[in-house]
Amino acid sequence: MIAAMVFGFLPLAIWLALLVARRGFWLLRERDTAPLAEPSVWPSVVAVVPARNEADVIQQSLSTLLAQDYPGEFRIVLVDDQSDDGTGDLARALNDPRLAVVSGEARPPGWTGKLWAMRQGVEKAQPAAPDFLWFTDADIAHAPVNLRRLVARAESEGRVLVSLMARLSCKTPAEHFLIPAFVFFFDMLYPFGAVNDPKSHVAAAAGGCMLARRGALEAAGGVDAIRHNIIDDCALARVMKKQGAIWLGLTDRAVSLRPYEKLSDIRRMVARSAYAQLGYSPLLLLGTLAGLFIVYIAPVLGALFAMYYVQLAAYLAWTIMALMFQPILRFYRRSPLWGLVLPLIGTFYAAFTLDSALQHWAGKGGMWKGRAQAPAAPDRIKA
Repeated sequence: MIAAMVFGFLPLAIWLALLVARRGFWLLRERDTAPLAEPSVWPSVVAVVPARNEADVIQQSLSTLLAQDYPGEFRIVLVDDQSDDGTGDLARALNDPRLAVVSGEARPPGWTGKLWAMRQGVEKAQPAAPDFLWFTDADIAHAPVNLRRLVARAESEGRVLVSLMARLSCKTPAEHFLIPAFVFFFDMLYPFGAVNDPKSHVAAAAGGCMLARRGALEAAGGVDAIRHNIIDDCALARVMKKQGAIWLGLTDRAVSLRPYEKLSDIRRMVARSAYAQLGYSPLLLLGTLAGLFIVYIAPVLGALFAMYYVQLAAYLAWTIMALMFQPILRFYRRSPLWGLVLPLIGTFYAAFTLDSALQHWAGKGGMWKGRAQAPAAPDRIKA
């Protein structure tokens, strides 16, 4: 009876619940395609770009910021976070009066690297007192209309934070295998529909593109309030949602320039923050791994080796997960047959999560570009 539950009926019940609940996350309805009313007066914006060793993409990404078709006052602050590859010099070579390049200072205790760079960018922008701060990564390219639409949504809908999940690179075999699922799992964990509902406590953002209302950010305690967080974007979303409504959606207008050529590249991206997502809890880690086994691996085992009703339930669970995976596969223009591979993809993400914990226990938690940043204590926001 226990085997029947684990390998058939329980996975089916979970996938049926995910199908009809969680705000229909898998349908990917939250996109930045709808027409938006534009303000009569365009507010001022300063883009803050933290950058560490981004020499290969920095001029391309900054050029897309400088090409923004924005009617209001707009400036850019790039914080060169102690790069050793000439990132700052390449940025200065663009020689645009709207662009200021700040040489980042050493990271103080208690800060993660990106948030410290963001903090220095906010400080540089402070004398201009902009209405909005646009936090964007140094490896993101933006369509010329992107800022205009971000501001239009914030103003017309009264949002204190508007964030876009940039289209990630999906060209290499490793990306085909793992990238669509990365967005699928993120949306499952933080349903965009719930994020965008002011009555819901769910809050999330995508760090590559976040437009924050400066007054609300200051009321939330500024970047200082989240300075120790590895998952900086979702931490920012949580404190900002206490100040007002936020919005998160998918877009084609912000595109990542960073390729993931190997499985190991994606493993590092996921492992950087996976254990932080679990609050550095061994018990939550064990529960998560057990849950991933039941949700992704057990249906395959039941479909291949069980009999009668258990096998039928397992096949139904596998079919439902494959169908739910189709919208994100279409977004990334991948074959629908990838849906059948989702159990294997889920297994890889389970391994990445375990690897994240192992790195943390080895003192390498939050490793990114040569810096281990995970705190010894759980990564939580102080309310």
